[in-house]
Amino acid sequence: MEFSLTPEQIAFRKEVAKFAEDVIAPGAAERDLKAEFGFEEWKKMGEFGLLGLPYPDEYGGGGAGVLDTCLAMEAFMYGGGDAGMSLSYGAHTIIGGVPIWQLGTEEQKKKYLPKVASGEWIAGLGLTEPEAGSDAGNIQTTAVRNGDVYVLNGTKMFITNGPTGRVFVVLASTDKEKGHGGITGFIVESVFPGFKVGKELDKMGNRSSPTSELIFEDCEVPAANMLGPENEGFMQVALATLEWERGAMIGGSIGGMERMLEQCIAYAKERKQFGRPISSFQAIQFKLADMKVDIETTRLIIYKVAWLKDQGMSSPIDASVAKLYMSEAGMRVADQAVQIFGGYGYIKEQPIERAIRDSKLATIGAGTSEIQRWLIARMLLGGNKGYPSSMW
Repeated sequence: MEFSLTPEQIAFRKEVAKFAEDVIAPGAAERDLKAEFGFEEWKKMGEFGLLGLPYPDEYGGGGAGVLDTCLAMEAFMYGGGDAGMSLSYGAHTIIGGVPIWQLGTEEQKKKYLPKVASGEWIAGLGLTEPEAGSDAGNIQTTAVRNGDVYVLNGTKMFITNGPTGRVFVVLASTDKEKGHGGITGFIVESVFPGFKVGKELDKMGNRSSPTSELIFEDCEVPAANMLGPENEGFMQVALATLEWERGAMIGGSIGGMERMLEQCIAYAKERKQFGRPISSFQAIQFKLADMKVDIETTRLIIYKVAWLKDQGMSSPIDASVAKLYMSEAGMRVADQAVQIFGGYGYIKEQPIERAIRDSKLATIGAGTSEIQRWLIARMLLGGNKGYPSSMW
């Protein structure tokens, strides 16, 4: 069992972290304060090769595996310290672009992936709706075939990159009687007739990542833009993106937590109370130790999911375990970090102030902690055949 990274992977991770430190970190606080997306930084991310990293070379990508993509996202957040930009990056490359790469026709991939990989077009996923969050199968947006187009009607909610996106993978019901078995995926461009960006949402955290409603009013989508077979979109898109999301996209959380720990160590050594550094107090030492345990446990389970996917093996239960542990560990680490900084952790002069605001989203988005617990229990109890509850 090999746990070490190759020299090439270590060098690559350092290179991405340096890029993020130089390009992303300098404006992170201002972008958060203004809830402003960094278009110039985005362009540089595309030029650096981050935005199409996992796609094959023939579509403008870098051909990276899941683990290497995870390392890039980890290093990006570690060096850049901008959770919002990290979120937009993941939504674009993973849940926006990977379904096109994995499920698209050759014509679709040639048309869309080079523009996504370069960052010329920003991508996203249109799944969540006002009445379909955790109950993702309860999609109300409809798609009705009319000659050589599908006509979409409905509203998507909490869509990352909604205000800036040019192309979205959108799930819509093509047969309501079949429930989640009657959902189809579509590649929808923001310039299609009937597409409209709704209200932009003012978020508590991840503020440099734009979020909005997407509204479809008799939106005409060419039938050629159907993604995968009709009525199979729900499972097809889920299977195409699930382990990429949990083995790569959430890798940014590792870098964010690692960055917080280093900031806390440095601060604890400098900050003095009662005539000595607070790092000398056991109460602070225990907080730092707990943070390290959470970080390393998160790293191991996410790397495991990424490695399994790279080996062609699927493990949905590990993917849910990774998502659940990462999101709750992130909140614990953020809480400890703010506590160590004390009053200074509560004011905007310190980047630690963003920690709790930014970390909370992970327990809600991409499947709440409650949903992850339900999925894990369901698999343990045999709800999904083929996923053993024990390694023995």
